[in-house]
Amino acid sequence: MQNNHTRNLLGLLLATFFISTSGVLGRYIAMPSEVIIWFRSFFAMILLGGFCLLKKIDFKLKSPKHRVPFIIAGVFMGIHWVTYFYALKLSNVAIGMLSLYTFPVMIAFLEPVFLKVKFNPIYILLGIMVLLGLYILSPNFTFENTTVQGILFGLISALCYAIRILILKKYVTQYNGVLLMFYQVVIITVCLSPTLFFMDISGVQTQFPYLIMLALITTALGHSLMVYSLKFFSASTTSIISSVQPIFGIILAFLFLNEIPTLNTFLGGGLILATVVIESIRSKR
Repeated sequence: MQNNHTRNLLGLLLATFFISTSGVLGRYIAMPSEVIIWFRSFFAMILLGGFCLLKKIDFKLKSPKHRVPFIIAGVFMGIHWVTYFYALKLSNVAIGMLSLYTFPVMIAFLEPVFLKVKFNPIYILLGIMVLLGLYILSPNFTFENTTVQGILFGLISALCYAIRILILKKYVTQYNGVLLMFYQVVIITVCLSPTLFFMDISGVQTQFPYLIMLALITTALGHSLMVYSLKFFSASTTSIISSVQPIFGIILAFLFLNEIPTLNTFLGGGLILATVVIESIRSKR
C-alpha cells in the first residue's frame, strides 16, 4: 500500500514537473505567442486524439447542450495560453508563472457567481495577500514597465484559466479527462488557425523540436498525468502539490535561460504561493 502511495505521489510530482516546462519553453521559442499556441494545440490534438482512439474512448458528446459550454471553455483556455506566453516573454519565467498562480484565489471569488455557493470572507484576506505579493513583484508600477505588462498579462491568463475551470467543473465526472483536454485543443486549433495567414511563421523549421516538446511533454503527458493523479488524490492535495510548479519553472529557467530571480521575486512569489496552500488546506477541511 505504501509503495502504491509513493508511486502515485511520484506520478503527481512528475506531472507537475512536465507542466512546469511551459515556462522555459514559452519564453525560449522565438515565435509569436498565438502561433506557438496553435502548434502546441495542433500537435497535442493529434497526440490526445490518438490516445483516445487507442483506448477506445467515445468521442461523442453526451448531450447537445454541452456543445456551447465546451466551446466557451475552449476559447477561454486559448486566451489563457496566449496571454500566459505574452506574460513570459514580457517579463520572465518566474514572474509569468507566479502571476498565473493567482488563479486559485480568483476561483474562490468567482465560484459563488458560477456555482451559487456561499462567499467566505477569508477570501478577502487571501486577495489582499495576493495583491501584496504582486506589488512586491513589481514595486515600480508603470504601464511602460515590461515587468508590469507581464504581470497584467499573467493576471488575465489566470482569470481566463479560472473561468475555464469553473465552466468545466460540472462535466469532469461525466467525461474522461483526456477527452476533455482533446476537445479543448481542437477548439483552440480552430480558433487560432487564421493567425497562420497574417503572423510570422518563418521560424517554424528551427523551432519545430521545441514545439513538439511543448505539445508532448507539457500538454499531452503533463496534463494527462495530472488528470490520472486525480484518481488517487483529492483536488486540494493536488492543488497543494502542484503549487511547486513555479519553483520547478524558476529552476529550469536558471539552468537553461540563466534567469536569476530577485529577492522581490522570492518574497512576492512566496506570498502568492502561500495563498494557494492556505486555500487548499482550508477547502480540504
